[in-house]
Amino acid sequence: MKTIQMTIDDELLVAVDDAVATIETTRSAFIRDALRAALLRFEIQQLEHQHAAGYAHKPVEAGEFDIWEAEQAWSES
Repeated sequence: MKTIQMTIDDELLVAVDDAVATIETTRSAFIRDALRAALLRFEIQQLEHQHAAGYAHKPVEAGEFDIWEAEQAWSES
């Protein structure tokens, strides 16, 4: 594990310290978790961008998914 130095706004630091005290963890652990969550969101955004680009490159054709319509029907049984 590496030790880093970072700059943070006073108000944000107060909010982090309040959260850390509430959940009884450390600043470092809290920030590591926040960075992991941000990286996961970033990865999801990248995948969504790829997905959209794929459909922009090869749009869905009329009738392409008609075979699946019966699978979408919900019964009231």
